Order: sequence, then structure tokens, then C-alpha cells
Amino acid sequence: MKTEYLKRYLFLCTALLVMSLGVAFSIKGNLGTSPISSVPYVVSLISPLTVGMATIIMHCVLILLQIIILRKKYQPVQLMQLPVALIFGFMTDFSVNLLKGITYSSYLTQWILCIVGIVLVAAGVSMEVTANVVTLAGEGLVLAICRVFPVKFGNMKVCFDVTLVVIAISIGFLAKGQLFGVREGTVAAALFVGLLSKQICKPLTNIMNQLLRDRSE
Repeated sequence: MKTEYLKRYLFLCTALLVMSLGVAFSIKGNLGTSPISSVPYVVSLISPLTVGMATIIMHCVLILLQIIILRKKYQPVQLMQLPVALIFGFMTDFSVNLLKGITYSSYLTQWILCIVGIVLVAAGVSMEVTANVVTLAGEGLVLAICRVFPVKFGNMKVCFDVTLVVIAISIGFLAKGQLFGVREGTVAAALFVGLLSKQICKPLTNIMNQLLRDRSE
């Protein structure tokens, strides 16, 4: 059992690395990031904070909101979201630095970088789901709301993503009086990350089951 959980957490760490690379490619494309990273990205553009640092702070806020919403129903095991947020934040900064030499020369190149980012984020999300140990704070908050209010996860996730994008846009206008950090790539990510992750989930689940089966044999 301990070996099984070790494998799952290693799979989760790999998922975080893949997602962080997806965020980094989206940033390099400069067409906007996925909704979950839109707020940290915009904050990083108007403050001394890095994207990773802003991501960690946002995830801490989301964890606090879960505790406030669930109160006595909050399960302490969900505090594992905190170290996951720290790892994801550090990996995001690592990935951004790793790709710092990448540039674009045309709008087409921007889209190529953006699409690579979307695919990597989708793959990372699928791996996170497949690992089945702990969710990131964003999904954790959506699940918490669904436990308290009669709303479907899919509908709430859309509302959550839209809210993050609106917050990111508002921060931009309040700080500089214009839209920045949220662009057509953000819309593309909102539309396709979920669709792609659903397609990737099944083969990843088979891979995870095979890994666990090999150990048991």
C-alpha cells in the first residue's frame, strides 16, 4: 500500500511539472495563459512577485476559502494541497526560467507556443486526476462549493474559471487602465484544456493501473 501511494505521489509530481511547463509555454506565447494561471500571471506583470510566487499565494487563499466554506466538514487531509501548491509554484518558476531563451517571430509562432502550452496543461491535469491522491486548490475549492450547494461540478468549474479571468482582467484595468495578460490564448485554453484532458485520461488510467498491477504481481 505504501509503495502504491509513493507511485501515485510521484505521478502527481510529474503532473505538476508537466502543467508548469504548459504554463511556461503559454507565457512565452504571450497570448494569455489558462484561466487558473491568469490571476498569478497578471499579478506577476504588475508586482515584484514571480508567477510561481503569485501562484502559491493564490492557492493559499483558495485553501483558506475551502476551510471557510466547509467549516466542520473540512477534512484535514486536504491540507496536503499546501505542499502541492508550493511544489507547483516552484516548478512554474523553474519552467519559466528553463524556457527563457525561447522567443517568437510571428503571430503563428505565438499560437504554436500557446497550443503546446494548452496540450501540456491538459496532459498535466489528466495525470493529476489519474494519480488520485490530492487535487490542486482550484479544483478543491470547486469541490467544496459543490458539497455545500446543489450545483454540478462541471457547471461550477466553468463559473470558477470565468471568475478567475474576470479578476485577472479587473486587476489589469485597475493597475494600468488596460487589458493585458488575458488574450485569445486564454479563451482557447478555457475551451480545449478540459476537452483534451478527457481524451488523455483513459490511456493514462490504463498506464497507472498497469504500474500498480506490476507491483502487486
